[in-house]
Formats: sequence, C-alpha cells, structure tokens
Amino acid sequence: MKLLFIFLYLIKLIYGTPTPIVLWHGMGDTCCLAVSLGTFKVFLESVIPGVYVNSLRIGNSSIEDLENGYFLNPNKQVQLVCNMLAEDPQLKDGFNAIGFSQGSQFLRAVVQRCGHKIPPVKNLISLGGQHQGVYGLPHCGVLMHPSCDYVRQLLNYAAYEHWVQTSLAQATYWHDPLDEESYQHKSIFLSEINNEVFINTTYIENLNKLEHFVLVKFNNDTIVQPRETEWFGFYEPGQSEKMLTLQESKLYLEDRLGLKKMEKDGKLVFISAEGDHLRFSDKWFIKNIITPYLK
Repeated sequence: MKLLFIFLYLIKLIYGTPTPIVLWHGMGDTCCLAVSLGTFKVFLESVIPGVYVNSLRIGNSSIEDLENGYFLNPNKQVQLVCNMLAEDPQLKDGFNAIGFSQGSQFLRAVVQRCGHKIPPVKNLISLGGQHQGVYGLPHCGVLMHPSCDYVRQLLNYAAYEHWVQTSLAQATYWHDPLDEESYQHKSIFLSEINNEVFINTTYIENLNKLEHFVLVKFNNDTIVQPRETEWFGFYEPGQSEKMLTLQESKLYLEDRLGLKKMEKDGKLVFISAEGDHLRFSDKWFIKNIITPYLK
C-alpha cells in the first residue's frame, strides 16, 4: 500500500493533478452499480491515476436514480445537477464531462444553462447523445416488459401532451419530423435548449466556452433512431426518410447554437465508432477519447 501511495505521488509530481471527470449515465442505467457506470468509473481511475470521477446520481439510491432516468422531468434533473456541480469542491478548477446516451444532451443543457454559474467545463464528450431528438424507441433499456410498450405508445400517440412531457423524460426529446410545429412549441426540453423558437444568447456563449465538444456516433446503433442525431443530423422536416446533416440544417445554417463557429474554431469534433449503442472497447476509448481529451 505504501508503494502505491509513493507511485501515485510521483505521478502527480510528474504530470500534475488530472482534470476531474463528471459522468451522466443514460436511460436504463445508473451511476454506481458494477453492471452500469460503476465499472466505467473504476476503469477511468485505473487509466488516469489520481483522477477524481463524479458519476452523477439523480436521487437517493441507485434504484431511484434509474427510475428518474425515465420519469423525472429533465429540466428538474438539469437544475439538480447544476447545483451538485457548483457545490462540489473537487471541481472548483474545472472538469471534463462525459454523457452516455440521453445523459449527453442533459449535460449539454447543464453547460448551456449553468456554464456561467459552475466551474468551467473543459471538454464535453457525447457518447451516442440524441442532440436532435429521436423518432422511434426500439429498445427501452432494462425495462423490457409491458411498461416499455406503454412508454412507446405514449410517445407515438401523445408525446406532446403536457402531462406526458412533464412525466416522461424521453418525451421531452421526442422529435416528430411530420409535426415540427408541435415539436418546436410543445417540447419542454430539447426544442428549448436547441434554440428552436427563441435564441438564448447565453446558451451560445456558454457552449462556445468549451475547449472541445466531442460527438461520438455509433455507426451500427440499433437503439437510437435516427443514429444521425448523435452528430446533430435529423430527418428533413415533413417526412421521415431523407436525412439532413448538421451542416444542412437550420440549426447550423442560422447558427442558432454557435455550432458553425465552434466547427470553424476546431472545437466541434466528430468521431464514429463501429459498434452498437455505447459499445466500444477500452483500447478504442483510450485512443480516441482519453489520450486526446482527458489526460
């Protein structure tokens, strides 16, 4: 044990204190269990000796954390996390943030809404995030039983009803390309953070403070529909077949989030992985994420 402390001390002297990392899990996962992000936290701590990792828990237990990923309004979740990050003394000098699936757009909302109130976020890593929303829910995480079918039915037929928006997290980033009007004006989360109707300049300013905004798309994703949303792509409005890239979208052409400027400045990074949703090897993650952005 003494040798381990000496080793860690020498690492700290040579390389300095590593930048802390904040994790936000996705739908059907939890912050801390070994079968979820608990193992990933240990992996990061082993690869980056001395790093502080805060795996966000939304609730008082892992079970409550999992349930809140489905049934707690994302606006409330984001505000809770803003408060948690502001009060964490180990993050005071800034941190890197990694979002898994829906945790990616939730962390982006934290940056946009609270970036001027919390310690600086240096690099935001989005792993399979749904930044232009989803239109389809083929899998529901661990809830593969009748309640999953209930979630699908609500999204297909009543996603923009106010009571669904406020009680089902996935409804808040449901993006129906056949009904853009309802999406833009009735989505209580995604439409708002994407500046679809009104442009909040604070969102643009805070997002552009990032050193890098890294978007990872899983080329064989069978869970996120359409998978292009992981790079801010989506269906052309009015139909559900033709895709528009980010660069072809109104969001980019009108620079409603400052993404055009970020790309010009080299801050917007597009990375693809060949696996299914959130399927990547330790070797891939070290090469593509840890070495260039976290160490």
